[in-house]
Amino acid sequence: MGRRLVPLTLDNLPDLPRRCRSCVFWELDPVSGEAAVKAGRPDLEKEAWISAVLLEWGSCGRVVYVDDVAAGFVLYAPPAYVPRSTAFPTSPVSPDAVQLMTALIMPGFQGQGLGRVMVQTVAKDLLRRGFKAIEAFGDARWKEPACVLPADHLLAVGFKTVRPHPVHPRLRLELRTTLSWKEDVELALDRLLGAVQKEPALRPL
Repeated sequence: MGRRLVPLTLDNLPDLPRRCRSCVFWELDPVSGEAAVKAGRPDLEKEAWISAVLLEWGSCGRVVYVDDVAAGFVLYAPPAYVPRSTAFPTSPVSPDAVQLMTALIMPGFQGQGLGRVMVQTVAKDLLRRGFKAIEAFGDARWKEPACVLPADHLLAVGFKTVRPHPVHPRLRLELRTTLSWKEDVELALDRLLGAVQKEPALRPL
């Protein structure tokens, strides 16, 4: 079984699930995101966002392929490029961290250790670029798949709460700790990265 991880670009964006490549939950502020959906152009906004971040900051995601089939992806960026982050009551993300926006392992590919390899690859990339941690806004009341990852799943793979909140705590993972991850975290990562299954309805936080 051949595996490869490549940076997310406009060329391989079509390999993501349709709901993900046209979802602008994180990439636009709530008002602009709702307007893009109503106008029927969220996919164009997604492409514009990726293009801008690639030009100004560099790689902002990874896609993992198994035998040339897209099996998962992760999207991340400094909070300055993530307008939605300012809508959360526990913002801002720490200056030494990058925000984990969303991630997914496709159904049928979970349980193969892809989540661990993907997150470790991101960690190595960000450490080389001078960042110490990755932070995420969790959903403490998570009940169904959405772009905001469940807080308990983030805690299960080593994230620590840095700013508590009854609904949307901000959590942090020190990047160096991910480099020593072994197989014992794979089940928790499968739960975390399998939690994003559909594009949520845009709604105010």
